[in-house]
Amino acid sequence: METLKDVKIGRTVRVVKVEGAGAIRRRIMDMGITKGVEIYVRKVAPLGDPIEITVRGYELSLRKQDAQMIMVE
Repeated sequence: METLKDVKIGRTVRVVKVEGAGAIRRRIMDMGITKGVEIYVRKVAPLGDPIEITVRGYELSLRKQDAQMIMVE
């Protein structure tokens, strides 16, 4: 299964699962990244970190470490 970290710029994907535990998982879900939501990958910084996405109508930047916990299809 693909993670959000591996998604190419310009693609729209759907969240299948948010992995991780505790505060980190809760923080990701509080940002609106939950199962079934669509995410559009807008940009990736030159060194690959952070990743800029659009989710639920707003722009958000995520670290690669956090994006790796989000399973998408």
